[in-house]
Amino acid sequence: MEALGHGFRPVGAVRSCQNEQRCQLVGSIHFLSSPLLPSSLKFVKEYYRNDVIRMQTVQEEYELKQIKDMAAAKKRWDALIRDGKVKVLTPREAGYAIQLSNKMLLDVRPSMERKKAWVKGSTWIPVFDVDTILELGTLSRKATNFLMGGWWSGVPALSYNRQFLSIVEEKFAKDTDLIVACQKGLRSIAACEVLYNAGYSNIFWVQGGLETAEEEDLEREGPQPFKFAGIGGLSEFLGWTDQQRDAAAKEGWGYRLTFSARLVGVVLGADALFIGAQKVGQYLQEFRSH
Repeated sequence: MEALGHGFRPVGAVRSCQNEQRCQLVGSIHFLSSPLLPSSLKFVKEYYRNDVIRMQTVQEEYELKQIKDMAAAKKRWDALIRDGKVKVLTPREAGYAIQLSNKMLLDVRPSMERKKAWVKGSTWIPVFDVDTILELGTLSRKATNFLMGGWWSGVPALSYNRQFLSIVEEKFAKDTDLIVACQKGLRSIAACEVLYNAGYSNIFWVQGGLETAEEEDLEREGPQPFKFAGIGGLSEFLGWTDQQRDAAAKEGWGYRLTFSARLVGVVLGADALFIGAQKVGQYLQEFRSH
């Protein structure tokens, strides 16, 4: 789920890409169905057709499972809030609670967001964090995450922190007032459910996450504003995120020119690489001809 684990591409774009791949496969099947092909290829044709159908079925089942899982989770989370088992706070209310009531803020964001900005005095225990395991399966998942938008958004592949609950239990008693926050509010409500099921009774959820906090709401430490802690990748470098557009509207032309210069640099760099690749290709071709 960005849900729980944020890619860049919207669902429509992902499905468009998948549909394009399916069209290519269906086109290949149509070619294999041509009466001009020898009968010896019938087995290959049927095998290929069945393989494509299986691929489509698996993909559709996976998408349906993701939708069902997310809908079921949202229903549970809504019930926790409706029944008062998890109390809702705005970032400003969370700031007041920390200052006036000495409540503890539990930051459950992954490390790449935490290191950019954090609430002073908060405790960091990520519920999902950057997947650092180097195995064939995880490498494949990381590559898929990068190709599906990680290069643009800067969000790496994340995995559930299996020590999350045990670390929380080591640090906090079950009756501790815990304010749980993440960047956008989704991972933190998931963490609230884990904590409530484990017996924690005084849980507060920061709705909308730290991304919705103004600088005066919470005492911040770290090099960047809370709003910028969740962005990254090429979109951040070029200034094409919503947060940076809002900042540009306030900062004026000087801020915009910085990112315009970066865009020009990226375009010129891409052109240089393309021309260089052409030159290398020509050199290799001449070398082979001799």
